[in-house]
Amino acid sequence: MVKCKCINDKKKPSKIPANKWVKEGEEYTIIFTVVVLPQKKLAVQLAEIDFDESCAPFEYFMADRFAFTKDELDKLAKLIKDCNDTDFSMDELMNQTKINDRAADTN
Repeated sequence: MVKCKCINDKKKPSKIPANKWVKEGEEYTIIFTVVVLPQKKLAVQLAEIDFDESCAPFEYFMADRFAFTKDELDKLAKLIKDCNDTDFSMDELMNQTKINDRAADTN
């Protein structure tokens, strides 16, 4: 599992209730990653938020909504590899999830 901090809670789809949406500045735990199509972007599933049928077609959060410390980014790279059998460049996917000092500001 990978710890992260939300840095972008903007543009919540109207179909998703507020209690199932991330909040900027809050910490979350990534439990699964996937490359979503047609965007070819990294997306994540969080332990703290379960998108149910009422949220369809939304199933994941885009990874660029979150910031990571260096250690957590290393864990994310391993989780991506474990979760995805993909033809996309690992470098390209990791570029979507830059280290952000804001993730280290916990408390």
